[in-house]
Amino acid sequence: MSVLALLTLRMRDAIGAVWREAAKFGVVGALAFVVDNGGYNLLVFGLPGGEVGGPMRMAPVLASVMATGVATVLSWVGNRYWTYRHRWCGNVTQELALFLSVNIVGVAITAGTVFLSRHLIGLESALGDNVARISGWVLATLFRFFAYRRYVFVTHC
Repeated sequence: MSVLALLTLRMRDAIGAVWREAAKFGVVGALAFVVDNGGYNLLVFGLPGGEVGGPMRMAPVLASVMATGVATVLSWVGNRYWTYRHRWCGNVTQELALFLSVNIVGVAITAGTVFLSRHLIGLESALGDNVARISGWVLATLFRFFAYRRYVFVTHC
């Protein structure tokens, strides 16, 4: 087999592996997204049709941090034991510390978009909050995917 053919096969396998990881990361992320945004909306706006609002209606940034924290736990379990299980090394403490560090930045990105929307732009509606959170979620997700691959779920064995 020629060198070019070998390189082509290796490149195809590498690209395929990244796409499989990205797909699994996407499934875990989608579930975390539902938990995060569903939790946030329940905390701030309450049950659909309710006129009172949620228990944290006066603290939307804190509600964002709390909802994202719960979604982070789900994300850790899904990514550790499904998406990146082939990169298992056994040093869970270091990996978890890096995971939490990356997610603190992700929380700041998502909460930051809510802060910008609420306090700098002046949008205080459910639509404004959700547009801000989805924008933050997209930015944080891109950051997390690359940080997980590069720094968190790497083989150091």
